[in-house]
Amino acid sequence: MLWLLKSRERKAVFALMKEAKRRGISVDELTDVMTPEELAAMLPPVKPKFKGKIPDVTRWGLPPDSEVSTKEYWTDEDILAVHESAARGDWEDAAALLASTWGTWDRRDLVNGALGEAAAKDDEWLRAWRKARPGDPGAALVNAESLVHVAWEVRSGLQAKHVTEEQFAAFFRILEQAEEAANEASALAPDDPTPWVTMLAIAMGRQYENDQYLRVWAELVARDPQHRGAHTRALQYWCPKWFGSAELMWEFAETAAAKSPKLAPLLLIAAHESEFHDVPAWRDSRVAGALDGIVAWLNGEGRDHPATRGDRAYAAKALVENGRFDEAVEQFRHLGTRADGGMWAYSGDARAEFLATRYAACFGAAKP
Repeated sequence: MLWLLKSRERKAVFALMKEAKRRGISVDELTDVMTPEELAAMLPPVKPKFKGKIPDVTRWGLPPDSEVSTKEYWTDEDILAVHESAARGDWEDAAALLASTWGTWDRRDLVNGALGEAAAKDDEWLRAWRKARPGDPGAALVNAESLVHVAWEVRSGLQAKHVTEEQFAAFFRILEQAEEAANEASALAPDDPTPWVTMLAIAMGRQYENDQYLRVWAELVARDPQHRGAHTRALQYWCPKWFGSAELMWEFAETAAAKSPKLAPLLLIAAHESEFHDVPAWRDSRVAGALDGIVAWLNGEGRDHPATRGDRAYAAKALVENGRFDEAVEQFRHLGTRADGGMWAYSGDARAEFLATRYAACFGAAKP
């Protein structure tokens, strides 16, 4: 009965009933066709999860709550400029930017991801590039990445039970095309690890068994043993929710962290995955013991690394959970108004999670 539901849940039910009536279908039919994001949007805003007197975060030099946004946006001026030129159908700037990243593999992965996402929405400029420069390894690389984005658009973000047979068939068919494109890109530039990063995404989508996945992984690390984007993707593969286990996930994160300081944040990602499945991990000795090195990396050599913004979100959470509040506030100073890190969104309300963690940091920090 409705009266047994909490106030927020009642409001959500009424909102669903109203929307179903507007569409002329039942509530069950409505929930079957709506995406998780659309269903979440039917819920009233969640009040901050922080329990206690909410501090005035501006006293610590942080932007007010009203300015915090979950909108995903690029801060890289070069990528922004290429997005604008590609929208006009021009490909030369994209080709030049990607070519400039040769040998700086983490940045090349970032640029390729941005170009692939843009091409998935409108590939006129990419088709012009491939026509003007047949056999260009950069164009082949972006083509492979764009096909992965297209495949997931076709599949949609719905749970598998709500994805039609036709969608799944198209999804796998496009991923096969993406695999062919990635192999083409690798053949054109054999030393480039980036096509193999794309292959890791394809392997996830095509549900590779562990042995198959490891063969792809071997090709990647042979070209760049410390590739950050590849390690982040691979960690997800070894998570229990995909094709691994808690033991394999932690083993992978620990092995990666031992390779390089820029891979140490994988321990924080593993902790967050564990916590999300109700396994306490933020104060795990593997996490607590790595925090000093991670913070030093973020504030030093890794300050401008492509993964740093996302890593600061994990670091802020880990520092709060380990009682290192002043250092957590410092991470929030770097994050500013940006609550678009993937970690915040796991709860279903990224902004509320960001604000609650920020309140906790300030509440425990030294008073300004």
